[in-house]
Amino acid sequence: MSGFIVEGKCKVQGTIRVTGNKNEALPLIAASLLCRSPLIFSNVPDIGDVRAMLSIATILGAKVSPLRDGQVTIDASELVTTELPAKESSAIRASILFASALLVRKGHAEIRQPGGDSIGRRRLDTHFAVFKELGVRIKIERSILSGESKQQTSFLLSAPERGLEGRNIYLDEASVTATENALIAAAGARGTTTIANAASEPHVQGLCRFLEKCGVAIEGIGSNLLVVHGISELTAANHRVGGDYIEAGSFIGLAAATGSELTIEGVDPEHLHMIRYQFGRFGVTIKADGSKGAILVPQRQKLKIHKDLGGQIPRIEDSPWPGFPTDLLSILLVVATQSEGMCLIHEKMFESRLFFVDKLISMGASIVLCDPHRAVIAGPSPLYGATITSPDIRAGMALLIAALSAEGRSIIYNIEQIDRGYQEIDTRLSALGASINRIND
Repeated sequence: MSGFIVEGKCKVQGTIRVTGNKNEALPLIAASLLCRSPLIFSNVPDIGDVRAMLSIATILGAKVSPLRDGQVTIDASELVTTELPAKESSAIRASILFASALLVRKGHAEIRQPGGDSIGRRRLDTHFAVFKELGVRIKIERSILSGESKQQTSFLLSAPERGLEGRNIYLDEASVTATENALIAAAGARGTTTIANAASEPHVQGLCRFLEKCGVAIEGIGSNLLVVHGISELTAANHRVGGDYIEAGSFIGLAAATGSELTIEGVDPEHLHMIRYQFGRFGVTIKADGSKGAILVPQRQKLKIHKDLGGQIPRIEDSPWPGFPTDLLSILLVVATQSEGMCLIHEKMFESRLFFVDKLISMGASIVLCDPHRAVIAGPSPLYGATITSPDIRAGMALLIAALSAEGRSIIYNIEQIDRGYQEIDTRLSALGASINRIND
């Protein structure tokens, strides 16, 4: 198992540029299968999840160039199968996004239960409700894997003979991936599709803008009501992936927790309003330079949790865009351990995301896990080095920040999870002065 050896109490300083938005790159790779001509994506992060999606595209028949310097060419002129590979699909939840493109191009798709982070139950119901509204027939098959007691579930999807038909769709939850599946399917459906209660995160907007470049007219981008005018043939277009605001928020948390000064480039300050607000409740000042697409986190800031009116303990919670993103709640929780005062972290979306706090407690953090969704943090708590394991992408980055803030040496295992979402994070942070060494046991 690979790991990081991290020396704590090590400040970072300098400038770091965020990579492309992972959560935009993944649906773009799936949507590329709608086009019959080669296209080029740039500013693509070279991370585990992106490589997994590119591998699936290759297995489906697309010709995919090596990912170099953030650029990849995808030629999906010929698709050789409509069956998603079980092994690769089980490694990443975004694999379900290929279903909509296959339904448009081939009329069929066979998918397995997708994988991803172990942060709690992640429903597929909304995806299948979208497909049914567009006329798709769904058959579920369950089987026992040969030589194992594990059950495998397959979903066989078939589009109507005339193709997908535009409809009025109301999502039962503002799911990002379900919205993206609806967008990809609607782009190739006959007529107009209205998607209500749609997710509106920046990466969803990025997918919309790519589809527009391919000739699809979309109204309401950035809102919760999208109107998609489908076309029979999409024109391939080149597209640059937007900067990763989640990575920017992670670096803000790193600078705050370690008392470091850090300039973060390649960000859109318009995507950081709620992130800046919530970090501000912990005393973190963030200076933005919109003209340069950069923000500055000054060093040695006094972290103090601001109480609500009347001296009440504040509750920090995640919510759909434009609220505070769930992917940054783990990072903010680590900052809370280094801040004076008390707060309640309320994770409303995933019932297992907060389970990593037992690792912070073993490092000395004062945390009470009230239930799967709520944790009370009292700080500041001196943290001490420990041997810990990363359970998922964002918790892994949060534990890396905790290790850099702690006294002594930490070893973090299962860093493949961190590599899934953060490109060469050890190399990039080491260039800023962090002491992180990669090991392979």
